[in-house]
Amino acid sequence: MMLLALKLILAHFIGDFVLQPAHWVADKLKNKGRSKYLYFHIGVHALALLVLLQFQYLGAVAVIIVTHYLIDLGKLSLTNPKNYRWLFVVDQVLHLLVLGGMLYWISPFTLDFKAIFTENTLLLITFLVFVTYVSGIIMRMLLAPYIDEVAKSDEPGEGGSLKNAGTYIGMLERLFVFGFILMQQWAAIGLLIAAKSVFRFGDLNKGKNRKLTEYVLIGTLLSFGLAILSGMLYLYLEDLPTT
Repeated sequence: MMLLALKLILAHFIGDFVLQPAHWVADKLKNKGRSKYLYFHIGVHALALLVLLQFQYLGAVAVIIVTHYLIDLGKLSLTNPKNYRWLFVVDQVLHLLVLGGMLYWISPFTLDFKAIFTENTLLLITFLVFVTYVSGIIMRMLLAPYIDEVAKSDEPGEGGSLKNAGTYIGMLERLFVFGFILMQQWAAIGLLIAAKSVFRFGDLNKGKNRKLTEYVLIGTLLSFGLAILSGMLYLYLEDLPTT
């Protein structure tokens, strides 16, 4: 079953991402169902499936191709500048659901949802939520007294920041640190800190704003500190005997 699932997913990746040039996507968005590249795209999918599946399971291949065409046609008809990102997610989820349905049709399997609620799984999910969202809120609360002061002292004329960029950067760096600790790769944490320092040094040096520099240092140390403590606590709790 795993080999078949990998073949289906690989065929999807090849057709939807590897062998779909940008000008095909642009033409499809412009001409919708009248675009010849929509049919080229479906043909590439069909060929990838047939080759990877060695011309077996033709009924499942037919269902995948037809539903892929209908899903893509619906996405193209509904896409506009405001919803294209969400429709991309919906589009991919629907494609994967179809692949899952065909996999079940060819090789029936059972899903053990109870595995999600085991102690180890819930422990990992809890810490992942903490190092991403909860830690970010804790940091905003701790840094709140300095935000206004830093904003007032910031020099005019400097480039602005991307919306929510700091939030996402913080989440990613804490996830990296947490993962490195789970893998016992402490040296990689030092490399990550050094890399962030290099990227931030130019901005801080250019601005010559001591308050901003101190604010960034405090935030960075808090972020890495929370992630390190979370990783160490997770490893400690994971080693405790289950009850």
